Amino acid sequence: MTLTPVPTADARPSPEQPARSAAPAPARHVRALVAEDHIVNQTVARRMLEHAGYEIMLAVNGVEAVASFRRNAPDVILMDLEMPEMGGLEATQTIRRIEAANGGHVPIIAVTAHAMTGDREKCLSFGMDGYVSKPIRRADLLAELERCLGRGDPPPVKP
Repeated sequence: MTLTPVPTADARPSPEQPARSAAPAPARHVRALVAEDHIVNQTVARRMLEHAGYEIMLAVNGVEAVASFRRNAPDVILMDLEMPEMGGLEATQTIRRIEAANGGHVPIIAVTAHAMTGDREKCLSFGMDGYVSKPIRRADLLAELERCLGRGDPPPVKP
């Protein structure tokens, strides 16, 4: 559980330190699994999501992501593509096979430096629900999370 300090009435921003705007909190408690092998990218994603009110679990490779999916039942997964032991595409396919056998569907969002034409479509064809390119922009990440969790605009319809 993530604890966030609550400002008191005396906690006012000083002129040197402007007030920060509050991030929109998820409509409900959301558990996000971040599958990312790079410590800096883990930290960036964790801070963005915790600031927005998400509970975070971390996995450093696809094998850990699949194990955490089985053990922790996250509400959404942010999946890097290139990780040691098992990459994000293979981990996504493994999770989709588990869901096919047991029911359910957890949104999986690719979070990757792959930003070439066709990369988004490739991720979607492997069973991912969304796509955010690195470097991660907070507004893009939160918008894609909202969309994939069913609180934003529906995904585009393919012809």
